Amino acid sequence: MASLAAIAAPAFPAVSRARPRAVAAWLFGVAALVFAMVVVGGITRLTESGLSITRWDVVSGTLPPLTDADWQAQFDAYRQSSQYRLMNAGMSLAAFKGIFFWEYVHRLLGRVIGLAFALPLAWFWLRGAIPAGFKPRLLALLALGGLQGAIGWWMVASGLVGRTEVAPERLAVHLTMALTIMAGCLWTALDLRGGPAPAAPRWRGWVLPFAALLLVQIVWGAFTAGLRAGHASSTWPLMAGQLLPDGLAGTFAGWVSDPFTVQFAHRTLAIVVALAALHIAAKLWRGGAGAPALALGTAVACQFALGVATVVSGVALPLGVAHQAMGALLVAATIWSAHWATRAPARA
Repeated sequence: MASLAAIAAPAFPAVSRARPRAVAAWLFGVAALVFAMVVVGGITRLTESGLSITRWDVVSGTLPPLTDADWQAQFDAYRQSSQYRLMNAGMSLAAFKGIFFWEYVHRLLGRVIGLAFALPLAWFWLRGAIPAGFKPRLLALLALGGLQGAIGWWMVASGLVGRTEVAPERLAVHLTMALTIMAGCLWTALDLRGGPAPAAPRWRGWVLPFAALLLVQIVWGAFTAGLRAGHASSTWPLMAGQLLPDGLAGTFAGWVSDPFTVQFAHRTLAIVVALAALHIAAKLWRGGAGAPALALGTAVACQFALGVATVVSGVALPLGVAHQAMGALLVAATIWSAHWATRAPARA
């Protein structure tokens, strides 16, 4: 009977249930949420809000304080921290609610991102909508998201005792991981969108060197933020009236711990990054990249201008936040350009 059924059944090819475009759209959405997380993280840092919640309650911390007693308990816990005793002694409950808000939103958005990744991933997986070869990559992104939550608490814990801010090296790890997750979502989404392969090889030798350069600049930017080094000088292009100012640290440790030296390193490296990115964008434009090249050139020009404006404003909150947001957009533009450059040419 089985053989007769096989003969009678038409030999149609199996229909794939993979939905690469739908999965790509979901990943673009997750990347947008991570971008929002980076922006809110910038606000949290610049308003000194990151240490206002002194516990890591993954489930119960989802709800904000709902009663006066709840608020008082949160405030009492904060008053045990070094930041309160050394910097905010005498703060009112109303002022505490202001800094609590941004840290709460930052943590809530982290939970939203976790659900926005895990639940659709399970749905796409069960429906067989994930194209072949992409499951390991998506699981890796999920794992990085979980690790990022732990890194966030590891960072906050560093500032609760003996300091008024989080450890800058932990802030650097936290920011770098967030941008890595965003970049991974974007690259995977671009892979899923596919499209016709280029007819000829493209210039790709710039990708790894520029990625390394941009990573170093991001890390130094995190040290600048963590050490409040943006306040070390409010003039540009001179620092203390000099292009190469006196008083720069003479050791490597000083280049990641002395605020004046850290700002000098960050603003000097910004010139190198900007010139390299504009050169790359110009070559990509001539090579036919079009939109990615325009995005890269525009993003780095805007980021450089915002960096200068942030310094001369004395790190005004709107400019500082815009600078961090544009940094994330520069990473996104780099991913787009690098993906265009590294796509394999069509086979003859």
